[in-house]
Amino acid sequence: MTETMANGVDLDALKNTIEAVEEDRSLGEVTFAVNGEWTGGFRVDSKTGALTQAGESDASRDGKYTMSSDEPAALLGTDTAVSPAEYVLQALAGCYTVTLAANAASRGIDLKSYTLHLEGDFDLASFLGIAPEDPPGASQIRVDVTLDAPEATREELEELVDIVTQRSPIRDTLVRPVDVVTTLT
Repeated sequence: MTETMANGVDLDALKNTIEAVEEDRSLGEVTFAVNGEWTGGFRVDSKTGALTQAGESDASRDGKYTMSSDEPAALLGTDTAVSPAEYVLQALAGCYTVTLAANAASRGIDLKSYTLHLEGDFDLASFLGIAPEDPPGASQIRVDVTLDAPEATREELEELVDIVTQRSPIRDTLVRPVDVVTTLT
């Protein structure tokens, strides 16, 4: 089998993954984990946990990557790390990248480059207890996608962006109710 690369995506591996999940849907069931520890103020340092796929734990990612979050000084933090809101935007940008690169590659769209610009609007009144009846989360997230794919038509690129919005797991997580279970141990 000849390896074919498109947009940095191994098309043979992508095809094999699709076929494997079609044959055994449990291979598509994954659980990501993060373990965080408060370090004072508004800062938390977290590390990746084990990745579980099809019920099997892969500890190779456990503690492999470190992430930190804090708030900007204007929001009473010490501005020593990315804010949680920026991580939400980064999560969406990262997922759009995976979804866009894979789908462009599988459709034969050669991407020369692309950029994403994301913004999220928050009203802190609920968080601060001033308007507890209002939702504390983002009221809108905007994503501007600029694609440089000289051989693709505008229609092909619009279809690609539409597919990205339909298939991005992180976008889906943000736009529909998700059960978040929080327990005290």
